[in-house]
Amino acid sequence: MKIIPNIMSGIQLTGHGDLDKLVLRNDIPVPNIGPRDVLIKVSAAGVNNTDINTRTAWYSKSEGNSGDSSWSGGPIQFPRIQGADVCGRVVAVGEQVDKRILNERVLVEPCIREAGGSTLELPWYFGSECDGGFAEYTVVAARHAYQINSSFSDVGLASFPCSYSTAENMLTRAKVTATDTVLVTGASGGVGSAVIQLTKARDAKVIAITSESKVADILSLGANKTLDRNENIVQALGKNSVDVVIDLVAGSQWPDHLEVLKPFGRYAAAGAIAGPLVELDVRTLYLKDLSLFGCTVLGEEVFGNLIKRIEAEQIKPLVSKTFAISQIAEAQQQFELKKHIGKLVIDLSIVN
Repeated sequence: MKIIPNIMSGIQLTGHGDLDKLVLRNDIPVPNIGPRDVLIKVSAAGVNNTDINTRTAWYSKSEGNSGDSSWSGGPIQFPRIQGADVCGRVVAVGEQVDKRILNERVLVEPCIREAGGSTLELPWYFGSECDGGFAEYTVVAARHAYQINSSFSDVGLASFPCSYSTAENMLTRAKVTATDTVLVTGASGGVGSAVIQLTKARDAKVIAITSESKVADILSLGANKTLDRNENIVQALGKNSVDVVIDLVAGSQWPDHLEVLKPFGRYAAAGAIAGPLVELDVRTLYLKDLSLFGCTVLGEEVFGNLIKRIEAEQIKPLVSKTFAISQIAEAQQQFELKKHIGKLVIDLSIVN
């Protein structure tokens, strides 16, 4: 039996600001577990938009106000260990947890409904309202640690939880089926590339918006067609031409997304990397009988369904590059450049 240390290494976010707010420490106390919790030895953890958005207080809707700067709209408690995408092994369990999960490899569901033994009134985001996976150990309620039986590596598995559950949630909310044509924006990112794979797993058609340099890679993932991100999608596709829009971008082209939707079409959003403020002609919304979905909290069945798809290898990991935990600033810098396809992952087995 391995001895669990009292202290660990990890990255602490010490406040809102630039990359200097990410501090590597070697004296962080290993978290204690409650009766309904598990302690996980982290193997790998993916990098996400939420990491950057939280650090920069992007979620705050008020200029100069960081009091509403978390994923759920509340204040962040510093220091905070970020990292929503976690793959690791359970090394200790609380007294109320089935001990058969000990030593099992798990993925952490990033949308947290229980913490400290209590059900949360509003769900938390792993690595935002509570500490996450950018450290040697992390703790989570056992209900959020899903055993995974897969031939994929730990790094590969760490690419799944956040991006793919977000994608699966959007497709579930929009009720995508094999008869649908789906338009996805931001197709080369972690969520966008997941949307392509999960849409194809449903046997639906995918039109992906991306840059010219990434077209071949996007088509290899299964997209049926690509559009350039600067292209006028109404001219390219025609009005009333797609059943579903999965949007991660928003921005100035947003009205066109509703124009290309067929009557009774469905629009789902989980990002706004091109800008959060958009212009809506309400007549388009009601005259076309459109349904709009904001997708943040995962449906109860979503993560379990994702685990099944991973185990059945209906989807595959798409890892662009790995980093040591000491390279977290470099990883976030590369993430913001948006030149990669898929995921950037912190590999805690790398000593640097």
